[in-house]
Amino acid sequence: MLTPDANPEERKKTACFSGHRPEKLPDGGNRRSQVIKALKSMLYKTIVDSIDEGYTCFMTGLARGVDLWAGEMVLELKAHGEKIKLIAVAPYKGHGKGFVKEDKFTLGNILLKADEVIFVSDKYDPRCMQRRNEYMVDHSGKLIAVISDYRSGTGATIRYAQKSGIETKIISANQFGDLPF
Repeated sequence: MLTPDANPEERKKTACFSGHRPEKLPDGGNRRSQVIKALKSMLYKTIVDSIDEGYTCFMTGLARGVDLWAGEMVLELKAHGEKIKLIAVAPYKGHGKGFVKEDKFTLGNILLKADEVIFVSDKYDPRCMQRRNEYMVDHSGKLIAVISDYRSGTGATIRYAQKSGIETKIISANQFGDLPF
């Protein structure tokens, strides 16, 4: 397991993700929505750009929405030959038991194929999500975030990353406005 000070070179090559759950994204996060397709395309490009910049390790917090999408994308790139690894950082043991349908399948696939799974807490408590986010930032050189509302866990994670001095790449979910898609 990485620690913030144990291997600064590994930390420099690690990027983590933060983003909203589907219901907080435009069009309720509907995967068929043109806005969501555009956001996912931007997220994918940001991951590819990060690989080109030398990032070789990615951390996902396993939340529904952006975290799961990012985890899927990293696994897809890895399956196509990219020399990268995925670390799944769960806020607590048993995280995702309430997931249904596609989210449940995606979570299971990520947990099965991740290079490492880390549980930040043994059981749920009110701060475990925040501790998970801080853990990922503390072990990364870059945060990739998709956000529409800064008064959120994602907003708090962005502020924590900026205060920590790591590179922060923000993809605004609001940038599409009233585009006619």
